[in-house]
Amino acid sequence: MHCSNISIVFNTCLKIDRSLRQKLSSIWYKGYIFGNRPRFFHSAPTVCQTQKDDVEVLLTPQEVTVILRKNEFNKDFSHGSVKSYDSNQLQSNDPIEDTRCEAQCKMTPGLLMGVFDGHGGPACAQVVSKRLLKYIAAALLPHNLLQNYIKQEPRELIIDTFNDRAEIVQDLKLVYDKSFNEYLNKLSESVKDDTNIELCLEKGIMHLDEDISREVIEPFKDNGTINHKTLSVALSGAVACISYIDGPHMHVANVGDCNAVVGTMTEDNEWIAKKITKEHNTENYDELKRIWNEHPEEERKTVIRRDRLLGELAPLRSLGDCRYKWSAEILAEVAVPLIGQKAIPANYYTPPYLTAKPDIYYHRLTPKDKFLIIASDGLWDMMTPLQAVKLVGEHMKGKVFFNPLKLPKKNIQLGDINELLMHRKESLKSKPKDRNAATHLIRHAIGGTEYGVDHSRLAHLLSLSSDVSRMFRDDMTVTIVYFDSEFLRQCPA
Repeated sequence: MHCSNISIVFNTCLKIDRSLRQKLSSIWYKGYIFGNRPRFFHSAPTVCQTQKDDVEVLLTPQEVTVILRKNEFNKDFSHGSVKSYDSNQLQSNDPIEDTRCEAQCKMTPGLLMGVFDGHGGPACAQVVSKRLLKYIAAALLPHNLLQNYIKQEPRELIIDTFNDRAEIVQDLKLVYDKSFNEYLNKLSESVKDDTNIELCLEKGIMHLDEDISREVIEPFKDNGTINHKTLSVALSGAVACISYIDGPHMHVANVGDCNAVVGTMTEDNEWIAKKITKEHNTENYDELKRIWNEHPEEERKTVIRRDRLLGELAPLRSLGDCRYKWSAEILAEVAVPLIGQKAIPANYYTPPYLTAKPDIYYHRLTPKDKFLIIASDGLWDMMTPLQAVKLVGEHMKGKVFFNPLKLPKKNIQLGDINELLMHRKESLKSKPKDRNAATHLIRHAIGGTEYGVDHSRLAHLLSLSSDVSRMFRDDMTVTIVYFDSEFLRQCPA
């Protein structure tokens, strides 16, 4: 279940130069990105093991549980193919570079769920999580609804977000609102196929990525000014995995190395894992061929080095990361003054080297499909898709015992009640420790062994400072979406 080679995990986690990440993070967190409201994206101090008479004292089970449950969230739905979802995240970096976002489309049907894994600092992932679902929801609007929406004054919210506690400060909000309004106008002027969900997902992702770049370049070309706030977003990066679920229809857009996996129950009551996505990294040979074909033959040895793009970046597609998209001339004028010559990667001859273009996958949900797991690679580094599916399946089975006992009929005999209680007592042995399945997965990812969760292992790994923790694990973000089997059973084939 766990990766025994520490260097492999470390190399996966360290997706971009450490000093660059720290520099961009310090710019982003100088107090002018988020307002005074409580931040969902936080930079919490690492909990350390205590010392008593020179003897190391591990965190107690209660302290471990408090840490693991800190960022839990769950929501139930009263109708549709999605019954509920659980989500959670656990930081390794300080500040955490993962983010997540979930929302209901308000003017069209469907739920959007996204997990975003940042690198080079938290800025890009945080901004993408705040903006991307709006861009996608706008692209999904039929042309007549889009025209009406543009004319609205004041304009209603296009999505209803859940667990969204972050607030962009006013000056950046003005920049982002201007970009979104221009995007709406471009959508209204384009030829629109309202039925092509794949195209809508791609359009929303690609246009936001273009805006992240344009918000830096246009002011610089117009008047020579460089906005360090928008620049820090453009120079950091984020991979993304977004699902759009409308009834039995599920589309997943993937950029980078997050993954989506469906947990399916067979006729024999066995769990199987359907991996929906493919990572954009050097383990994906089709990705390697794509990149090699986009650059001259003489760059074949330099465009991918040490299993990284230009020897630096582990994911081979991402949003932001304009250090691999802008020309060398623009980088010299815009980025070098902020972060030095390292802004221009070695062997940088024929940019762009990077794209945010997503791969889009379609899966028609059936009653056998019980849940979807979307998670950053921090989870998948520690367990396989099948291990994750089996853990969530076991959690589903044991979760019923969190609920109060309900008697099956009014006139039940005392002997039957006693038998029911005895059965429940026996079954409680399999009751999971966490009600939230995302927490259950994270607990097993960090502390799991073939014999169950090892508290000492879990407590030790949760006590490490961020610079040491990164050698063992990455940030983890997990969202688990539960499907309504009865709803899906009634959907026409």
